[in-house]
Amino acid sequence: MTTGIRRELAIGYDEALARLPEALKTEGFGVLTEIDIAATLKKKLDVDFRRYKILGACNPALAHKALGIMLEIGVMLPCNVIVYERDDGGATVVAIDPAQTIAAHEPALAGIAAEVRERLARVIDRI
Repeated sequence: MTTGIRRELAIGYDEALARLPEALKTEGFGVLTEIDIAATLKKKLDVDFRRYKILGACNPALAHKALGIMLEIGVMLPCNVIVYERDDGGATVVAIDPAQTIAAHEPALAGIAAEVRERLARVIDRI
């Protein structure tokens, strides 16, 4: 099962995180939220976890188009992109595939979902 648009990187976690905002920007996305999973699990459960962040990315123009078709689409916004550190020291980056989420639930959003998917795929390729 694929969970999104995935790429294993030879670069480390810190470098992947540093490159991601600029790569998103080239496709019209900005980072709205950032969740540090390792820090949250440590604080809430006192457990250690690998370095792992969830970035909530948004392309305002495409979000506006989608909301114009279906107001409830907001529950699937922003588009999550994760970065985590693998055991070998490299980083993995995964972006949501809106063709599997948004378009799967509302056919009228298929075109927007396809465009978002193409843009996120290019982001992942740029890192």
